[in-house]
Amino acid sequence: MDMINMNIIESAMIAIAKEMGINVQKTAYSTIFSEAEDFTCALANREGELIAVADFCPSQIGGVPLLVRSMLREVPLSEMDEGDVIVHNDPYRGGLHTPEHTVFKPIFFDNEIIAFAVAVGHFVEVGGMAPGGFPGEATEIFHEGLRVPPVKIMKRGKDVPEVWKMMLANVRTPRGNYGDMRALISAVDLGEMRFRELVSKYGADVFSRTLSDLLDYSERRMRAEISTFPDGKYTFIDKVEDDGIEDKEYEIHVAVHVHRDEVIIDYSGSSPQAKGPINATLGVAWSAAFNAMLHLTDQSIPKNSGCFRPIRVIAPAGTIMNVDYPGSEVGGNTETHPLIVCAIFGAMANCVPQRVMASEGTTHGCFVFGGHDKVTDEPFGGFDFSYVGYGGRSFADGNDATDSINGNCANTPMEVFETRFPWIVEEYALRPDSGGAGRHRGGLSNVKQMLCTGEMLVSQMTNKHKIGAWGLKGGFEGQVGATLYMRSGSEDWKTAVEAFGKVSPSKYSNIEMKPGDRVRVLAPGGGGFGNPAERSPQAVDNDIAEGFISVKEAEDKYGFSSG
Repeated sequence: MDMINMNIIESAMIAIAKEMGINVQKTAYSTIFSEAEDFTCALANREGELIAVADFCPSQIGGVPLLVRSMLREVPLSEMDEGDVIVHNDPYRGGLHTPEHTVFKPIFFDNEIIAFAVAVGHFVEVGGMAPGGFPGEATEIFHEGLRVPPVKIMKRGKDVPEVWKMMLANVRTPRGNYGDMRALISAVDLGEMRFRELVSKYGADVFSRTLSDLLDYSERRMRAEISTFPDGKYTFIDKVEDDGIEDKEYEIHVAVHVHRDEVIIDYSGSSPQAKGPINATLGVAWSAAFNAMLHLTDQSIPKNSGCFRPIRVIAPAGTIMNVDYPGSEVGGNTETHPLIVCAIFGAMANCVPQRVMASEGTTHGCFVFGGHDKVTDEPFGGFDFSYVGYGGRSFADGNDATDSINGNCANTPMEVFETRFPWIVEEYALRPDSGGAGRHRGGLSNVKQMLCTGEMLVSQMTNKHKIGAWGLKGGFEGQVGATLYMRSGSEDWKTAVEAFGKVSPSKYSNIEMKPGDRVRVLAPGGGGFGNPAERSPQAVDNDIAEGFISVKEAEDKYGFSSG
């Protein structure tokens, strides 16, 4: 094993993936790509193993190996030609959820496929029963939008018009979808070019041996890390508050078995799959397990399929952890995935307590909308993130107003949001008192109030409006979230249940909004860590001075005396 070459080649491949991502951001049409960066770019070997990935969206990182292998089952290597590009978004073929489209490009060298350039991106508009791609009341996959099995969208460098027509005819915003798909295709074109340059520099034989060594090295590093964990079975149960269809809770059961240098993450005992769209696909169940383990282990371990080898996942079919066809699943990637990660943290709090945090807010908010803009005479569709508080840790407070743990998505500037969509943002701020009290306080979430200036339909897929983010070691729960509506001419804020008769306050579809209506979205805060009585008086004073907590919160939770 040549460690010098291995490190140089790994760094070069990560740089390629990052450059691919920058290309997506700079060329995409939608704000979810250009501002929020809800995409991932990666490289895989010809067997479908992940060999390098950039630090974009964690939910997609662990899904890449299953995505590539699922694609290869239907489009074998023998049927690929130079210049082909394959597209795929089917959740039942290794995909994560319907909005997530993956494009693959085989990379040829000396007339042989040696790797794949991969770009995964979240499309706001995918057809289905609600604009914006998140129908909170979907009960089957067909409600969620167009499913595309692995098909060639380009053959030998030329567009396949029939595929383009089929995909664009089934969405409300064909111009935007066209631009975003071109952005993903240009990214894999760039990845192909850069990868070839890298292989040419070192030679195909040296490069192949180095990639094999890199995967083995990553596996050894992960095994060495796991071997420091105490052997045992560690369990935890968390809950999804409802599914948008029935007002009942669904349990996520996690049992983490640590044995020597391996980990088995078993979801047996989780609730049967829901009628509504909170179910996780197999890709989500895998990716969430990998995501959690990457957070619990040495951050310098190379992120590739090698480090996943010591981690096994058991996800019984027909449960909310592995949905059976044709169940709905669009919220499984955004809402259930972070709950799974935090449930694994909850289990591992008894194994490696110094490495885990209390629960974060475990939602992306997923406030989506669409309509026809009378000013531009164009259809529009938008996805607005909420930013949650992270959990307190043994050594620090939780992070404030951060995208949930499987997203890593950036904030869309208000100026861009108001320019692109018929909304005026009246308030955008941290939410005082939202973090759970503790020796180390839970992170604060954000609040966003918007005035509607056009006609549109809105939907939402979120969570933690009923159940707060749990604390650790005596820390308190974070505050729950809420989405409130005020009709034009009214002064009353109401939930979707109160105002529109919806089953769930957090998961619903197709609410009509008109000019003058308002919506107020409050994200959930993070759980606290440790007994609040142990928080230093200076830290409480600072929180009050900064407006992070109120005097009443300080008195009630921390025993603060203003006298």
